[in-house]
Amino acid sequence: MNFAVLASGHGGNLQAIIKAVRNEKIQADLKVVISDKKDAYALKRAHRAKIPAVYINPKDFSNRESFDREIVAQLRKFKIDFVVLAGYMRLLSGFFLRQYPDKILNIHPSLLPAFKGLHGIKDAFEYGVRLTGPTVHFVIDEVDSGMIILQEAVRVQSQDTLETLEKKIHQAEHRVYPKAIDLFARGKLKIVGRKVIVG
Repeated sequence: MNFAVLASGHGGNLQAIIKAVRNEKIQADLKVVISDKKDAYALKRAHRAKIPAVYINPKDFSNRESFDREIVAQLRKFKIDFVVLAGYMRLLSGFFLRQYPDKILNIHPSLLPAFKGLHGIKDAFEYGVRLTGPTVHFVIDEVDSGMIILQEAVRVQSQDTLETLEKKIHQAEHRVYPKAIDLFARGKLKIVGRKVIVG
């Protein structure tokens, strides 16, 4: 299967995905990295890995759907079967979701459904939870609400700061996201209602 990564920022998860593809821990081909930010470091990571990197400027489009139509056109050009979001900071339009139903994966840095939104790690830390960690889920039209694929628990120690917790969660993300992508690519995920059956 062919997949694309959409990224807006530093690209830490993208790097973990590139490494997993190289090491054949993801049984799929990463064909293109697309970003809505011209200076996204993720694009440089893609260039270094000799993966096509495409920047699309949202300001060139009148609305979210027209922007997404251009992304989908790029995905079709590269014959993409499924899409992986890695720090992609834009909401997907209904049009985009309809093109890839149950074929868009995302990772969130809290144990969903707790602490949705932009500041999942900070919100969990300030709440005082003892366990948190990343969630890989399918993308639906409600933010951070798609069917859960995999989660990894991260224990919050009394000596943890927000910074040390962020580091631990990012490390967990780099383990769990490639694993979830590989399961999807190998047809090992089955959606039954709200549940995702692995096997």
